[in-house]
Amino acid sequence: MTDDNSISSMTLSKGFDDKTEALCPVNSWNEWDPLEEVIVGTAWGAHIPPLADPVSELAATKLGMGGQPFPVELVARVQSQLDEFARVLMAEGITVRRPKPFDLSARIETPFFSVPCGYNFMNARDLVLIVGDQIIETSSPSRTRYFEALAYRELFKEYFRMGARWVSAPKPELSDCSYNNELFRTSMNLNQEMTSEYEPLFDAADFVRCGRDIFCQRGARTNKFGIEWVRRHLGQNFRIHEIETRCKFSVHIDTTFVPIGPGRVLVNPRWIGKLPDAIKGWDVIEAPDPEGNAEFFCGITRETSSFIAMNLFLIDEERVFVDAQQSRLIKKLKSIGMRPIPIPFELPPFLGGAFHCVTLDIRRRGNLNSYC
Repeated sequence: MTDDNSISSMTLSKGFDDKTEALCPVNSWNEWDPLEEVIVGTAWGAHIPPLADPVSELAATKLGMGGQPFPVELVARVQSQLDEFARVLMAEGITVRRPKPFDLSARIETPFFSVPCGYNFMNARDLVLIVGDQIIETSSPSRTRYFEALAYRELFKEYFRMGARWVSAPKPELSDCSYNNELFRTSMNLNQEMTSEYEPLFDAADFVRCGRDIFCQRGARTNKFGIEWVRRHLGQNFRIHEIETRCKFSVHIDTTFVPIGPGRVLVNPRWIGKLPDAIKGWDVIEAPDPEGNAEFFCGITRETSSFIAMNLFLIDEERVFVDAQQSRLIKKLKSIGMRPIPIPFELPPFLGGAFHCVTLDIRRRGNLNSYC
């Protein structure tokens, strides 16, 4: 096996016009087809977002710790759990790739904003949307994440040379016009419409894929302009459905609405609003109340919802990764015929994610189908 962070010399020696007998390395239409290749993020180099990033919700930011590295002990412990997750995936015969970190302590400056640092490379799902053979880099509203996708650039070049399509949404301006600044100025009164409709903004983690039907939410990181951009970009072969949420600060959809197989979805009963007509007849399973979930570590407060517990990642229609402390969720998944793979994963939420967040499924064995 070649090093996860490198491209083989054979690939580098080829021009992008050279033919290859290999199948396209990128093929992922839904959340449950049999997994063959995945990117798993890394915690190394993580920094606490500064207040100059209006969409940061970390308590550490508000306490004046923004711009500093996360505590070394926390990062090391998170990295240990990520590495164990990657090891288990590889033991299941899945190819695991990792991003190539760069210095996040460097200041980010554009003509429209300036922030003292980047954020982290752990949440591979957030800034890249895979639809079939297509890699779509998003227009995230997070100033500290402006260049984060560069950590995946060598991998994306490799995938492109082997036949994948690769596109980027419009690079956002992220001036003050991009945010509902009155909300930001008034005691951090956060709500789900913190972003304005000035330009298209969206995180990939606000979208989940079910073949021709893609479900999304208008939340703190995704505006209606961004949803419309995705709709028009993907075209008439796909249907985009917006999920209603009762959460006042809903960051990503994968703690509210989580497809776990054809015609089957796990929902957050506290947050889910009216379900779209497209899933009438589906098996809708309510997630049990979360268990455990450490609130503090190394002086840092976990700011993800406790429902990060339902942030699952499927290898196929049966096997699913779940945090080992979620005994009620494990029992429920078993009761519907699934095979949970419980491993300790209580620390990645301190850096903003769990199993679905830290993964980007590159290749699943399956085709484009309709499930609605």
